This record gives sequence, structure tokens and C-alpha cells, in this order.
Amino acid sequence: MKWDILSRHILEGGSLEHDEALAVLESGDDEHLAVLDAAFAVRRHYFGRDVSLHVIRNAKSGSCSENCSFCSQSALSESNIPRYPMLSVEELLDGALRAHGMTAKRYCIVTSGRSPSMKDLDNVCDAVQEIKSEIPIQVCTSLGLLTEEQARQLKAAGVDRYNHNLESSERFFPSFCTSHSYSDRVATARIVKAAGMELCSGGLVGMGESLEERVDLAFALAGLGADSIPVNFLNPRPGTPMEGLRKPTPGDCLRTLAMFRLVNPGKEIRVAGGRESCIGSMQVLSLYVADSMFTTGYLTTPGQGYQADMAMITQAGFVIKEYID
Repeated sequence: MKWDILSRHILEGGSLEHDEALAVLESGDDEHLAVLDAAFAVRRHYFGRDVSLHVIRNAKSGSCSENCSFCSQSALSESNIPRYPMLSVEELLDGALRAHGMTAKRYCIVTSGRSPSMKDLDNVCDAVQEIKSEIPIQVCTSLGLLTEEQARQLKAAGVDRYNHNLESSERFFPSFCTSHSYSDRVATARIVKAAGMELCSGGLVGMGESLEERVDLAFALAGLGADSIPVNFLNPRPGTPMEGLRKPTPGDCLRTLAMFRLVNPGKEIRVAGGRESCIGSMQVLSLYVADSMFTTGYLTTPGQGYQADMAMITQAGFVIKEYID
């Protein structure tokens, strides 16, 4: 396939067909740089060389009721992870201050659990109001399934964006989670959009899904109008049902990022969990496709560190996109 012609077609207002997206994932190693260059042409058109930094705050860890097989915080997990109740408003505010000090554009408050309790939701809303009144930073929350009223409450408190990943295709979803459904996740995504918040929704690659199912996820996110798409790569966690799976290869990860970029050309694509573990020494190449990334780690696993992330970004000629209120 002529990858430069494909990217030019997208930049002229065209869109990727399902079979073309699949061809990106099936491309060989000899085509690797050409595929990345095609994705970079699209990324550069919409985002230049800007990179948005995001910092996660695990605000309530462990003891989740849901049975997502990949997650170290799930009801099935025997992982040795920190487990603690909801952080205080002061602790969440302190995390936002530190995120701002690292030039993060967004601060992401995440809690474990199926959906937020009234007490936890009130606590998050109080924290968001404090953060927004004191710190020039965008706030994203990820609290599980939402009702319409809960979404309106978060919007009124000042939440800019809500994260709720589809994780994989509708067909593959029941193979790793049965305590809630794919349609439950889609419903929350639609509730978020209807409430006026930006939707952050992506998935996890490497759980045993087919390449076709990855493509299905990319198109499903396009159909929902996801504003931001975090692409995670399975770093199998000890104590979870998926601990014996192989990690996706660096090339597989990079081709998947390129596919998500070409299917969702003007959307924020984030290289997310598993970046360091799965892409390793090639992770700088992810910046030629993704325009945002997490720094300082994830929910229960550390990253390579802020200083290493900054060196990687600047040495490759990219620049940090700071939040301007």
C-alpha cells in the first residue's frame, strides 16, 4: 500500500476504510517507518510537534467490585497493590499543584469501583472546585459508570473531561469482563457527551483480541465522537487472570497507534499505560503518532519518570503544550 497516498487522502478530507485500517496493523517491519511517517503527517497537520502531558492521581485504590481480567484492582485480582479509600480534598489539590509544576495540561482523578458513591462524588466535586479556582490546569475524572445527574454534577463542578474506556470491541468485551457490559460503557460515554464534558475513551491492546477487533474499537470511538483516545498496552500484572499473557511487541504497539491516528485524525491520541514496558527503547517513536502522554506513572505501576520523559520529548524536537486558561 502507498502509505503517503493514504495520509494525503485523509488530509484532503477523506477517511480510512475498515480494510485500510486493518492493513496498517498487518503491515510488515519493512514498512514500519513508512507507516509511522504517514501517521506523523496527519499528526503534524493537526497538532504540530506539541505534546500534552497528563498526570494521573489514583484517588481510591483497589477493592473494585468489577471483574475486569486485566486490572490489578479488580475483584479477581490477587495483585500486591496499595489499597486505600478516597483521598481528601487537600490531597487531591496537592496532586494538582504538583501536576501543574510539571507543566501538565491535565490532571486526571481516577477512582476504582463500578460507579461513584454519593460521598465520593461530592468529595471529587469539592476537590475540582478548589483546583479550578487556584490552578490553571484542566481536570479529567474517571469514576466508573455514570448517571445523567452525576454527569451534570461533575460538569457543574468544573470537570473538563471524563474518561471511560470502551477497552476493546463489543464482540471481544465479554471475554474479559462480565460484571458490566459493553453497552453500559457506551451509555456512560454518551451521557458524558450530553452533559457537555469532553469524552476521553480508548482501550487496551494485547488482551488476545484479533486485529479486526482493534479496528472495530477505533471505529467505535470515532462513532462516539471521543475527543481524546488513550491507547494502553497490556503489561500483564502478577495476580491477575492475564498475568501469563505475552506483552505486545514494540512494532505492534506503534502500528496500533498509527491505526488509531489514521482512523481518528484530528483527535487527541495518547500513548498511555504500558508505554515503557511494551515499547521500551523505541517509545520515542510513539511521539510521531501520539500528541499526548502520561508522565510519572499510571494507576498501580510506575513510569520511567518525569525527567526521562522530558528528555525524550525535547531531544526528539517536540515541545510541551501547556494549558492556557
